[in-house]
Amino acid sequence: QVQLVESGGGLVQAGGSLRLSCAASGRTFSSYAVGWFRQAPGKEREFVAAINWSGGFTYYADSVKGRFTISRDNAKNTVYLQMNSLKPEDTAVYFCAAGSDYARPADFGSWGQGTQVTVSS
Repeated sequence: QVQLVESGGGLVQAGGSLRLSCAASGRTFSSYAVGWFRQAPGKEREFVAAINWSGGFTYYADSVKGRFTISRDNAKNTVYLQMNSLKPEDTAVYFCAAGSDYARPADFGSWGQGTQVTVSS
């Protein structure tokens, strides 16, 4: 089992950037795919991006493609989400989760507690 803790959220103006971190505990972290998800007020949680165990494969939601970049550093047990050109509609609580297949984010678990991202217009 892996435990995940998100950080890096905050308040930013539209067009700005933030980098989120997902720090993991557990020696098997490098064997897991990791994904980022978000949930805006009154909306269902949605998939944002995922990365496979080695970092060689990534998968993005259409809404963030070209603006967000997911990466990982297995030596630091951390996955990152670089968010550029932020829009007010990106405002949400962002969560990370782990799974066995980066292309199957619906199967991810071990959710972190989330970090708030607020984009002002």
